Amino acid sequence: MVVNTEVLTKSSQKFVLKSWFGVRHKQLLLLFFLLVIGYGMRINLSIGIVAMTDPTINPNFPTYNWTMDTKSTLLSSFFWGYVVPQIGAGQLAEKFGAKWILTIAMTISSIFTFLIPTFANFSTWGVMVCRISQGFTQGFFFPCVHNMLSKWIPLRERSRMGTFVYAGGPLGTVISMPLTGWISASTIGWPGAFYLYGCFGLIWVLMWIWRAGNNPEEYKTITDEEKLYILKGSGQQNQTKAITPWKKIVTSLPIIAILVANSGQMWSYWTLMTEIPTYMKGVLQFDIEKNGLLSAAPYFALWVLSFPFGYITDFSINKKIFSVGVVRKIITTVGMIGPAISLFILGILKNPSPAVAVTLLIAAVGLNSAIFCGFQVNHMDIAPTYAGTTMGFTNGFGNIFAIVAPLVVELIVKDESDESQWNTVFFIAGGIYVVVNIFYVIFGSGKRQNWDCQNNQSGISKNVES
Repeated sequence: MVVNTEVLTKSSQKFVLKSWFGVRHKQLLLLFFLLVIGYGMRINLSIGIVAMTDPTINPNFPTYNWTMDTKSTLLSSFFWGYVVPQIGAGQLAEKFGAKWILTIAMTISSIFTFLIPTFANFSTWGVMVCRISQGFTQGFFFPCVHNMLSKWIPLRERSRMGTFVYAGGPLGTVISMPLTGWISASTIGWPGAFYLYGCFGLIWVLMWIWRAGNNPEEYKTITDEEKLYILKGSGQQNQTKAITPWKKIVTSLPIIAILVANSGQMWSYWTLMTEIPTYMKGVLQFDIEKNGLLSAAPYFALWVLSFPFGYITDFSINKKIFSVGVVRKIITTVGMIGPAISLFILGILKNPSPAVAVTLLIAAVGLNSAIFCGFQVNHMDIAPTYAGTTMGFTNGFGNIFAIVAPLVVELIVKDESDESQWNTVFFIAGGIYVVVNIFYVIFGSGKRQNWDCQNNQSGISKNVES
């Protein structure tokens, strides 16, 4: 039965998509679950560390006498490895394809997730080795995902489909936080959370090997109609390889605008991601099971809100209500200024009730979902040929601030129950959102850049930005 019909024309031939669900959607689902599981791996320590340092939660399992400084260092150590492979990952994906790179990366990440309970017995350095290794392997995720999206998603679907995939990260957080809290307080104990996610990762690897494809041209069972639909709409048709124009990339103002936006996003997002459980335990006095559930609530809001934002963005672009660049700037502003306002209010209020504090955190994190269809997919608008490389460049640099942010919290918050110290953290995070958003609005673009080497040779029309 024909569910949806898109008519595409090439010369005198007409190609009809007879189904709303195609091979490209299978790729998107696999990438979605990659991020669901990957974020679960990186986040479960944020909850697990509470049980790992508090003997009253589950006395049947070992605990460790780690200070606030040590915990912040452990939480940030993931990003020490994460920033290293980003640029190289994008280049490797463009040269060899992302399929086997992601296969190896997730396999190794799963193994080191298994090893955390064992290595924890060797002191904090044991956990740090696992976390740095997890971070290094997951550093391949986003550049490879971006490379895959640029090849599999046409412009008309880019915002909502890209948002769907990247929303896998928040959903992974939503699942991981309460699940880890529940497991840590159960007879399974906190080690069980790491074993479980190691298993999830290896199951994903098997599904990925079975169903993934680097691009539509190489996928044997894709129809000609869907292949043409993707190639014509994604800007990847008739592409030829060329030397990466590094000088033009690193000096491009639209790329720098994405880099600045991403840096601010990483600071504020990971400040909240890594520290909300500690804030809820220290200031709001929530036990670990309630902590895990309520810590996940903001990321559930982020996941839910990402879908209407994605559809609104695509609708605005497809109906030409605004140009691509203007739409990206508007939706990015919603995703940054909205959270900033919520964080400022939380910082101003004195002794807010737990309900008010949690509501403001939900608003701050939930509205931030708009960035998934804003600057985060903007690489594919301005440089589809180098989407993986430019994502690696901006994401690698930006995640340096994901390392710094927890360490700054460590310097500010000396007493986990001191509300005024946390208010300073919220003011800084909100202020950074405002500053980087202004920069992106001024210098961002939706126009395909002239250094994106094949944009004139392939006959693909450029996006026009008003």
